Amino acid sequence: MPSVVTMAALARQLGVSKNTISLALRGDNRVSAATCARVRTAAARADYALNPVVSHLMTELRRSGTPLGRRRTLALINGYRTADAFRRHPTIPAYVAGCRRRAAALGYGIDTFWLHSASLDGRKLERILTARGIRGVILIGMMDNHRLPDRFSDTWSQFACAVTGVRTEQPELSFCCVDHHMLVVKAVEHAVSLGYRRPALVLDQRIDDLVDGRFGGAMLTAQQTLAAANRVAPFRDLPAARSDPALFHRWLKREKPDVLLTLYTVVRRWVESAGLSVPGDIGLIQMEKRPDSAEWAGMDQHNDLVGEAAVDMVVSQIHRNERGPDNPPRATLIEPSWVFGNTVRAAAL
Repeated sequence: MPSVVTMAALARQLGVSKNTISLALRGDNRVSAATCARVRTAAARADYALNPVVSHLMTELRRSGTPLGRRRTLALINGYRTADAFRRHPTIPAYVAGCRRRAAALGYGIDTFWLHSASLDGRKLERILTARGIRGVILIGMMDNHRLPDRFSDTWSQFACAVTGVRTEQPELSFCCVDHHMLVVKAVEHAVSLGYRRPALVLDQRIDDLVDGRFGGAMLTAQQTLAAANRVAPFRDLPAARSDPALFHRWLKREKPDVLLTLYTVVRRWVESAGLSVPGDIGLIQMEKRPDSAEWAGMDQHNDLVGEAAVDMVVSQIHRNERGPDNPPRATLIEPSWVFGNTVRAAAL
């Protein structure tokens, strides 16, 4: 039978304000842990729950700019090896822009931190976040490995957390990223529709490992639609080729691909130094469209939407009063989009 207990009645019973009831049921840190427990116990006995219609209305009021008290804040933590990655990295700023946009729409401010700062450890970060009333953390720029520094091992359990771009280990946090598998499958589909027959992957093995082999695995899947004779082995030794492009040239001559899927603009220079023209002799597809490759055909990973999704994930954890790693971790995947450019043929031959 539906509950008939009102928030006002519950507040009178406990001798607190209706606002205290609302905040306590959301686990807001402006209400003491003892009061939160007392309110929840009474609410459970009375079969009372927050009205979802009212909760939706409050969200809409935040989006419209109506004042609702002091501004809440989320932490954006730069996990990249350089302190200025939020401004200067080729792709990380897109994640940050999406986070800021979505946070503002939901009524949250943003504070930023650098994970690799020599002056920062887990205890200090936890003190800062707690003092600022920050309950949600988004990690951006984990591009070297899946591991978070050991000195923060006890930090993440205290906050709602999400990671953009990759999955983390120790701890395993929920994450948001592009659908890497569909990115490659769609890129190959577009290449084939343009008349290409021998698509090949040019990708550093380390990067594929970072995304749990989803690029390479997707290429194997996409190649099943091709004739067996047209399934080209990937080129993965990018670090060595940067010092000695002849390694790439030998692979190119041996495998004879007619279109390359890659993340690196340097590949165009290697192709042209081998005496091939783009797109006349060979096509190039950028797997992550960037400002420095605007003329390339490729896949828009919508990293700004990944950032938005990470904010939604963390805010929903805050609303559920959840802290630390989800068990099991959750993933939100963003669908990529094809963008035509002058590095591929205009139409099928």
